[in-house]
Amino acid sequence: MTTIELAGIELWGFHGLLEHERSEGQRFLFDVELELADPVTVARTDAIADTVDYRRAVSCVREVSEGRDFVMLEALATAVAEALLERFPVVRVRVRVRKPDVELPAPVEHAAVAVELRAP
Repeated sequence: MTTIELAGIELWGFHGLLEHERSEGQRFLFDVELELADPVTVARTDAIADTVDYRRAVSCVREVSEGRDFVMLEALATAVAEALLERFPVVRVRVRVRKPDVELPAPVEHAAVAVELRAP
């Protein structure tokens, strides 16, 4: 098993339940794990064509996040995971979306949702 990790992809988004979150926007941090479908081939060929190009994966996360506004983190994380699973040669995707500037009744480091999907 070979897993690619992209941690702390920072994007600005207009997602959230509250009106000011949706109008002013806020930071979102995406942590992505991608389990390769064929790790032996990429280890043998050492070629970008046989694996996940990190640049394309980050662009995919950005594309989904900027493509529409989400109310719930669960929906955003699922949409990102589905897009990654569809576009790349992977068998498992885990996406965690963190809101580091979340406003709650008590101080918290962040609010987060994690979604894990597997190829059929």
